[in-house]
Amino acid sequence: MIADTPGLRSRPVAQHLWRGPRSWHSPLWDSTQDLDAWFAVLLEVVMKPTFRPASLSHPLIMSSLRSFPSTSTLSLALESAATTPDRSAAHTPEPVEPHYNLVDSVPRSYVMVLGGLGYIGSHTTLELLQEGYNVIVVDNLSNSYEDVLSRIRLLATKYLLAQRKPMPTLRLAKLDYRSPEMRQLLADYTAVGSSISAMIHFAAFKSVSESIENPLAYYRNNVSGLVDLLILMGEYNIKEFVFSSSATVYGARSNLGKPLLEHDLVHFDEPSVEDDGTDGLRLNGALGLTCPYGRSKYFAEAILADLAKADPSMRITALRYFNPVGCHSSGLIREDPRQKPTNLFPVVASVMQGKQEQLNVFGSDWDTRDGTAVRDFIHVVDLAQGHIAALRAASSPDRKDAFRAYNLGTGNGMTVAEVIASFEAAAHKPVPAVLGPRREGDVGSCVAATTRAERELGWRATRTVDDCARDCWNALTLGHADLASKPSATQC
Repeated sequence: MIADTPGLRSRPVAQHLWRGPRSWHSPLWDSTQDLDAWFAVLLEVVMKPTFRPASLSHPLIMSSLRSFPSTSTLSLALESAATTPDRSAAHTPEPVEPHYNLVDSVPRSYVMVLGGLGYIGSHTTLELLQEGYNVIVVDNLSNSYEDVLSRIRLLATKYLLAQRKPMPTLRLAKLDYRSPEMRQLLADYTAVGSSISAMIHFAAFKSVSESIENPLAYYRNNVSGLVDLLILMGEYNIKEFVFSSSATVYGARSNLGKPLLEHDLVHFDEPSVEDDGTDGLRLNGALGLTCPYGRSKYFAEAILADLAKADPSMRITALRYFNPVGCHSSGLIREDPRQKPTNLFPVVASVMQGKQEQLNVFGSDWDTRDGTAVRDFIHVVDLAQGHIAALRAASSPDRKDAFRAYNLGTGNGMTVAEVIASFEAAAHKPVPAVLGPRREGDVGSCVAATTRAERELGWRATRTVDDCARDCWNALTLGHADLASKPSATQC
């Protein structure tokens, strides 16, 4: 790949790295192509299976890294990438000692991202950095990997260099958001004059099937943990809060055969206009919730709505996700959980890599066009950008509601069979799949109405399921050329 990179033919990697960017006050690159070529070489080095920290110690490479305007941004990224954990090991959470380094020498304003190294959290952290926000990630690594931070740094650095913008500050606090260390973390940043302008909460447990097997763990983390967090936020006067909610809060309304509106679930009775034009009353409460995970999200939203009613100065946004899929186009960050994957795309990925024998499709007798369930699949980058839009709207003087819920979806439903076909087209090979019975807690259809988010947040999903499949396949084949050149180990 290096030999085929534009402008690099017959040029040694170290020599090209040594060339590096020019000073911050002069043109950084000859062209965008020059930056892309330089990044391609770095990516090639980092993703090689034989990559070792010593690869970075060459003086030509280090002198190039030191020439970046954010002195240690890229070198930190690559040094951390050098210690990438073995993903082939069993998906067992590693115990993490609470740890963070407080190195602020000047006061800064931060967005704190809880669960910021997970699937949606990592993509949102990247979008925040690209938009100029300083970020503190809080993650206990129970379902994520620490090296994701270095990949986020690398991608943000490339983007911001191309934009001629400086790199914001990115910190990691390795701790559970429910731990006593959270209070100390906030106290330490406050002591140096820094502030947390907003929190984004991705630290909930999220498996439907696991919640049925272990409901108390879900209520303890997703509900009790949230209450303690909100009390702590009150002590430090943090008013802006973006909550990672879910379309599961709509419960049985998902099966009515029409796109779900935000007012299909409200937390206080409100006046409405009936279909015949007469005045009515929309009652609060959920209907037909199918699993403890969905109930935990509903309880959490109700708690947030109650808090907002008691304190109108709060700016709480609940983002009801539909079905996030895909990954960053570079393939460097993607859905890569420590725990057993249950979402469609990571399971498909496991099958294509030969880690699972086949894909089980749960339910082929739903009332849909091909019998498989219909979902509103949204690209995770679109979803991440929805969080940026929510932050901007929350800080706008036009925002009047202390609590506001938004659907984040595309408004278009696709069946599971159609999504599998998209992945097969991207990979140019079949996905071994078998049809099975319905899974407990599932619904047949779930599609978003997106008018409110488009109107009030100025946000709209633009990427397709084909984009999702292409980006995921790119991530799988990055550093694994054998996947692209020979059949899956599970194929006949």
